[in-house]
Amino acid sequence: MSEAASVLPRDPYSVPLDQIDMSLADLYQQNLHWTYFERLRKEDPVHYCANSPFGPYWSITKFDDILYVDKNHEIFSSEPAITIGDFAEDFETPNFIVMDPPDHDVRRRTVTPGVSPATLADLEPVIRQRAGKILDELPVGETFDWVDKVSIELTTQMLATLFDFPFEDRHLLPYWSDIMMASEDLTGSAQIDEEERRKIMLDCVAYFERLWKERAAQPPKNDFISLLAHGEHTKNMDRMEFLGTLFLLIVGGNDTTRNSISGGVVALNDNPDQYQKLRDNPGLLPSMVSEIIRYQTPLTHMRRTATQDTVLRGKKISAGDKVVMWYASGNRDEEIIDNPNSFNIERDNARHHLSFGFGVHRCMGNRLAEMQLRTVWEEIMNRFHTVEMVGEPVLVHSNFVKGIAELPVIVHAV
Repeated sequence: MSEAASVLPRDPYSVPLDQIDMSLADLYQQNLHWTYFERLRKEDPVHYCANSPFGPYWSITKFDDILYVDKNHEIFSSEPAITIGDFAEDFETPNFIVMDPPDHDVRRRTVTPGVSPATLADLEPVIRQRAGKILDELPVGETFDWVDKVSIELTTQMLATLFDFPFEDRHLLPYWSDIMMASEDLTGSAQIDEEERRKIMLDCVAYFERLWKERAAQPPKNDFISLLAHGEHTKNMDRMEFLGTLFLLIVGGNDTTRNSISGGVVALNDNPDQYQKLRDNPGLLPSMVSEIIRYQTPLTHMRRTATQDTVLRGKKISAGDKVVMWYASGNRDEEIIDNPNSFNIERDNARHHLSFGFGVHRCMGNRLAEMQLRTVWEEIMNRFHTVEMVGEPVLVHSNFVKGIAELPVIVHAV
């Protein structure tokens, strides 16, 4: 737990409704957020928080309301930020996820070949081979940290492939991802001095600028850096937009997959009947992957900013107001999802969840994430009867990344 962590009331009903603040990172690190969201869904699904470390904001907590906000980018804009906090004015890192059409569309189209169906078909055997190698090197019967040895390493190798990044330096990618999100101003995660954080981010962009120059001088390829270096709408982007775009692609490629790999282990250990169903019927794997992504919800929220006065569930939202779509809450909405707090790998319509967003900003790597998780779990099930959790997971201190920092396990061979 971070030094800044405070003791929060476990009972959400002990807090006056108008004082509930879902932006507190401690709620997520202490795993208290579920019951708070449940209260908001029942009593005040469009909830106004007047005082928070990030200023006033609206919480949208029900599935259909989140869908409405996500699909209406004309009223609810991604500019200037998708986190509750704003970028510092002297260190703004624009990228296409914090843009609206048409600027968003032309930049997004530039990099989508990197996750196209043809690219995924080429990537799957690479992921399978690398996953197998990582899993074969695990110490069977001994305690180790699953996050470090498996989730981070697998995700890092995937990112290195997507960027065609020097493999010997691949450890820098998850490091930069964590540093990018370790911002008290953006996510409430005060893990590093802000001046030091900026220095590391500038080191990151300097490294990638060297790769950019190399790729720009070579024929176009389908890795992200080459696509950006040759793209009509991206080849002349300035340094801070390049950093912002790296921010988006690295964090987007890191957090969903990394935390779902770990989250799946936790969910199966907490629900041994589902683990047995998976052993009995490996055909449930694709459905399980979608259920893990819903159940874990690797990113708790996306934020929008109202472009005009509007009304939602009778609440008057003013132009300029921050509007936060809590995906973690919508994915547990009792009116849309049957028994939402249960982990059910046979769930009907398992892909009907909010974790990838909707509308123009729907996660462009969603099929890649699903394919990677499916492939990894196929290889896990081929080798291990059980990945046994032998201690409580340590959760990430952030209001944005719903992640697992440490997960002690023992693997037992088939």
